[in-house]
Amino acid sequence: MLQIHPVPAFSDNYIWLLDDAQGNALAVDPGDARPVIDWLESRSLRLSCILVTHHHPDHTGGVGALLEHFGPLPVFGPAQSPYAGVSHAVAAGNHLEVLGKTARVIAVPGHTLDHIAFFFPGESGQTPILFCGDTLFAGGCGRVFEGNPAMMHASLLQLAALPPDTRVCCAHEYTLSNLRFAQAVEPGNEALQQRHVRDSAARSRNEPTLPSTLALELATNPFLRCRESTVREAACSRAGRELADAADVFAEIRSWKDVFR
Repeated sequence: MLQIHPVPAFSDNYIWLLDDAQGNALAVDPGDARPVIDWLESRSLRLSCILVTHHHPDHTGGVGALLEHFGPLPVFGPAQSPYAGVSHAVAAGNHLEVLGKTARVIAVPGHTLDHIAFFFPGESGQTPILFCGDTLFAGGCGRVFEGNPAMMHASLLQLAALPPDTRVCCAHEYTLSNLRFAQAVEPGNEALQQRHVRDSAARSRNEPTLPSTLALELATNPFLRCRESTVREAACSRAGRELADAADVFAEIRSWKDVFR
């Protein structure tokens, strides 16, 4: 059975490590090498490969040092990416074999144009796992830097269609600020209120709020709930007009989140 571990880095990043309980591990989005090296060596694990979701330095900055430390390893990452450190370029629909499991690549442009996600389906009783970088966050989603809101909305719809029990492994501990915004959008969402209490308690204990589950995101994350009447009404109220469809609702609440304090 694969085990997932969020390793803190910088001020709010998580580098995800996945191990097969047989001494092998992979790293996802290692922006810093030292936390990865320390974590693996403290548990006598071998790094077998690296997965990269997009080119931003806080997701790629440690790759070179990891290769120097552990030796040549495959680095799976997006094709046609500004990041030059990918040795095995992958694109939407590709499958890769890692740690004895098959992962599917999903293209999720919006935050960046090269952004991909890695999805491990639930094989042999394993709960599905999604490494989604900066596309989907717990209670939120990434800023739209290189794409456009319609593109980001379409990417999130792809992730929303995955199995509800999928464990969502995103790359930043933004949960409490995201949930504060979510409550501004849907103040009457009881599941959201309960989540905020639980996650606030976890952070007070210095525990991660991740991984989330897709079911929880569908119940509490406004960026996955753009078809819900409560989210639509909030977006239309802020826009001061009727919005044509869910993509327009998404664009409105994403712009709202950009300035929310």
